[in-house]
Amino acid sequence: MKHSTTQQTRRGHRGPARQLGRTLALVLPVVLVLSGTLAVTRVNWSGDPSDSVLTATDVTSAGAKNTAPRAPQDVLRDQLLTELQAKNPGVALTHLQQAVDERPSLGRHCASIARALGRAAVRMYGPTRAQSYARPVCDTAFASGVAAAHS
Repeated sequence: MKHSTTQQTRRGHRGPARQLGRTLALVLPVVLVLSGTLAVTRVNWSGDPSDSVLTATDVTSAGAKNTAPRAPQDVLRDQLLTELQAKNPGVALTHLQQAVDERPSLGRHCASIARALGRAAVRMYGPTRAQSYARPVCDTAFASGVAAAHS
């Protein structure tokens, strides 16, 4: 009889632990998915700095960014996006071509910059008007940016 009492005692102790484990197994994935979804919704996917939400982690990383030099292609892209907003995509594309002609090392970044300009132009002007500014800068990357933002 002593053996059967020991078995019941062991099973009794495993019951609450097993129940807690099952509860965590069901709840933990839901919590992780929700927290990941909330994190993705807080990201500024538009590329427009005025739409961004500043969080506590952004404050510390912003200070670090100011001390580190920015890559020339990032500086150029930001300048051209500002110019696109202030003037029009045609002016920004002309200046992109001039910058690549003056600094050939920027050539490998030309397509990505032109696509970013195309996406920004769609946000500002709509797909039809944005497409009217397309020209063969960086192998029609601007037009592909317009198409990608429109679809």
